[in-house]
Amino acid sequence: MTESRRAILLAAMLGTMGTLHFLVPRPFDRIIPKALPGNARTWTYVSGAGELGTALLIAIPKTRRLGGLLAAMLFVAVFPGNVQMALDAKTTQSRLVAIARLPLQWPLVKWALRVRDRRD
Repeated sequence: MTESRRAILLAAMLGTMGTLHFLVPRPFDRIIPKALPGNARTWTYVSGAGELGTALLIAIPKTRRLGGLLAAMLFVAVFPGNVQMALDAKTTQSRLVAIARLPLQWPLVKWALRVRDRRD
């Protein structure tokens, strides 16, 4: 797979998730850490907008380097939400799924940094 395709795939993933923050916000509201000030829905929309903006930056070759860096930072920033999801899980199965997702965040960071550092 070419580096350009890897970047477009990352942009598509981020764009899809960002869109879901607006279309189906309730599941995202539930994983906003309670320690954050303000309304969970506001954080859901802010993080969705961040994902959409980052997707756009990655999709445009001239801004791809910045987009890759911001995507890596975004993946690190949402990690506490993923931890919160594991802590708040109501069933053993959902808790195990949430815990299993935690280490997957780091390959996403690596992918984003690869997009930042590579050129076709």
